[in-house]
This record gives sequence, C-alpha cells and structure tokens, in this order.
Amino acid sequence: MRFDIGILAQYWPILLQGAWLTVRICLTAFVVGYALGILVALLSLVPSRIVQALVAVYLAVLRAIPFIIILFLVYYGLPFAGVRFPAVVTGTVALSLFASAYYAEIGRAAIVALPRGQFESARVVGMSPLQAMRHIVFPQILRGLVPPSVNMTLTMVKESSVLSSITVAELTYQSLVVQGNTFAPFEAFAAVTLIYWAIAILVARAAALFEARTGVAERQDVERSALAASFLSLDRRPAR
Repeated sequence: MRFDIGILAQYWPILLQGAWLTVRICLTAFVVGYALGILVALLSLVPSRIVQALVAVYLAVLRAIPFIIILFLVYYGLPFAGVRFPAVVTGTVALSLFASAYYAEIGRAAIVALPRGQFESARVVGMSPLQAMRHIVFPQILRGLVPPSVNMTLTMVKESSVLSSITVAELTYQSLVVQGNTFAPFEAFAAVTLIYWAIAILVARAAALFEARTGVAERQDVERSALAASFLSLDRRPAR
C-alpha cells in the first residue's frame, strides 16, 4: 500500500469547504456560547436561591450529558415542538449551548478569584467607577478567563465533528464523503487531521495575540496605563 496524494489533490476543494464551514460554525458558537456563558456566570452570583438553583440545573444538565446527546435532543426536540431549522443552524445552537455551560464555569471562577476590595481600592486612589473597571477589574478577570477559554474552544472545535451525524457538511462529514468516493480512508483522515491541527494552531495564535494586545499575559514588560501602574505600585506595598 502507498499514500495516494492524488486523492487529496482531487478532493481538496471539498475538504476546504468542510473546513471553512467548521470554522464558521465554531466562530458563531464561540460568540453565542461565550455571551450566554458570561450571562449565566453573572446570574450565578445573584443572591437569589431560585436563580442560583436554575443556574445550577442548567450547568449540571449540560455538563453531565455527552455533546452528541445534546445535539440529538436539539435536532429532534425542535421539530417535536413545531420549530424547524436547517441542520447547520440546529448544530450551531446545540454547540453553543454545550460550550456556554463550560464558559459559564470559567467566567464564574475568574470573577470569584478576583481579590475582594479591588474595585473599592481603585476608587480610594481616585479612579472613577469606569476607570476602576477598565484599568483594574477587567484586566484581572481577563487573566483568569483567557487560558481556560482557549482550552474549551479547542474542545469545542473537536466536538464540532459530531455535527456530521446530523448531515452538517463540516470537515469530518466531507472526509467521510471522500472516503466513500475513493475507498481511501487513511488519506482522507490524514488530511483532516492536518486541517484540525491547523485550526488549533490558529486558535492558539489568536489567543496569544489577544493576550499580548490586552496585556493579559503574565509578563513584566507589559505596557500598562498610568492609572493601572500607579494602583499596582500601591497594591504591592507591604501593609504596616
């Protein structure tokens, strides 16, 4: 047996179409899932037992069920309720719900980990509420958000391959098409492996660029605003 590069040369447009659809689905699911996750994280901090109980049920259900089951529940549940969407929309909704539960836990952990009194301390040194949130609170929350969010986003990209089971023509689905046409599974899945790897590299590079541009990375040479630098110099002084 030999690796037939001619198969990939013939079918690369199909694989690229699948890869582009995978990227679009994951990007949409990231935006929707992250927004929903942050909303759920903020609701979990509301001092209401009813709200906290609803949030706990939401998180427990979505985190306890395999993604493929969530996908089938949404895919078959919406028509059961009289609502019909194309498979790609249904898959994106299911992926967004799945990701939102994990983003919510990441957001809640980042908020809770913020040292108490940071906002009040920033106000004491003369910052306005907006300046305190922008220069002191948000950068510290982002520092706790970015690394685990990158890991979850990579997991979401991999889980998107399950959408092929409801005929969404994403990357894995197109590789199955190539396999069916050529009876060459190794060539098809070897190409898909490289494409998923390339997507993961792009996600990691985008996260690193975001960290560098926002000063989230734990680096001593990060350029900070004068207000933030002044606050941090005061915050690091030993108590007397």
